[in-house]
Amino acid sequence: MRLEKQDMDKIVAVVAARYFTQQNWKWLDLNSNESVIFEAMDDISDQYDKYPYMSRDWYVDNSANKNIHMCDKWDDLKALAEFLRDYGEHFDFLVNNGKKSFCIASLDGNVSPEQKTAISAARRSRYNVFIFRVDVPGEIDFELMQIGGGF
Repeated sequence: MRLEKQDMDKIVAVVAARYFTQQNWKWLDLNSNESVIFEAMDDISDQYDKYPYMSRDWYVDNSANKNIHMCDKWDDLKALAEFLRDYGEHFDFLVNNGKKSFCIASLDGNVSPEQKTAISAARRSRYNVFIFRVDVPGEIDFELMQIGGGF
């Protein structure tokens, strides 16, 4: 069976996620979960507006969503959200392996001009960037086995 590009892209994402998990890295799939960072930021803002006697940094550091946004301070979360608003579509994962990094999951390791611009912006913002390349075959073999039954 011939695989379509979107199928191969999903395989690359699965392999990358498995790798991050095996390394015990915190990670977030930006293709499907980027909005949760903005939601976490809104929740923290709402909490601060209701109870301003605690600092925003305290709300970020004690956030139930800290494992998602991986930030300790309000300014870090705000900078992350602004970066994602501008460049998030060009990255596949947010990863924390001791330092926040962005990852592009790729079949061929090539980056588009837009991704190059996003990579430069990430590096200026002091984020690490890496490309996770996976060789996925264009065709896979399979076998369909039928178990008898039914009338």
